[in-house]
Amino acid sequence: MRRHLFASIVMLIGVTVLLGFGYPLLITGLSQVFFRHQADGSLIYARNGTLVGSALLGQSFTDSKGNPLPDYFQPRPSDAGSGYDGSDSGASNLGPSNPLLIGFVAGVNTVGLDGKPSKTNPFATTSDPACVPVSPRGTPVTSPAPGQRYARSSDGSYVCDPDTVPERAIAYRKFNGMAPGAPVPVDAVTASASGLDPDISVQNAQDQAPRVARVRHLPLSRVLGLVHRYTSGRELGFLGEPTVNVLELNLALDRLR
Repeated sequence: MRRHLFASIVMLIGVTVLLGFGYPLLITGLSQVFFRHQADGSLIYARNGTLVGSALLGQSFTDSKGNPLPDYFQPRPSDAGSGYDGSDSGASNLGPSNPLLIGFVAGVNTVGLDGKPSKTNPFATTSDPACVPVSPRGTPVTSPAPGQRYARSSDGSYVCDPDTVPERAIAYRKFNGMAPGAPVPVDAVTASASGLDPDISVQNAQDQAPRVARVRHLPLSRVLGLVHRYTSGRELGFLGEPTVNVLELNLALDRLR
């Protein structure tokens, strides 16, 4: 009995030292020697030495009122807290027919003013046939009912929830000077699973390039050259799609000044 107890204690101490201290210290040491930048969080610093972020975490490029800055490339939408909040990482997890995602689409989820299924969307506007109305307080109304009050524009049309995919697509085209109905990259109107994705698709970056070049008074070819320089290929050569790191690209733009 005593011998078994002694052996158990020795084994516990040995495994604790080996796996609880030795292995973590070994892996930490190897990572610091061979992958120091990645092990320290892939941190990015400006030329003056100021820490500006991480290549692994997205961040917003907006003014004090939350409006996107036209002279910077914009990241994809984020559902992490108020946007790119590392302490509240996550996605919306909305179903494919949820009006908060796709809006009110005829034949899928449209409802009438009485809250009953409808063949058409009574809240449709000229620019957004899938409009989801908002209350006077700005809250999306996905379950209309008799007596419900809605926010209206100056022309009498309904004010639409700005976070649906159709509304994000409309805003994206307008912000980037694109024609109505022009194709919009899916990553420009949907959030990633973590809400912290630092990258956008190459097509998304190319769509934004003319706007950035115009605002910064730069040749479009020069801006597209930067997009190409900061494009990363597929993982292992075949997984996923090429992407562009938004933070690194915007820092490169600032260095052109």
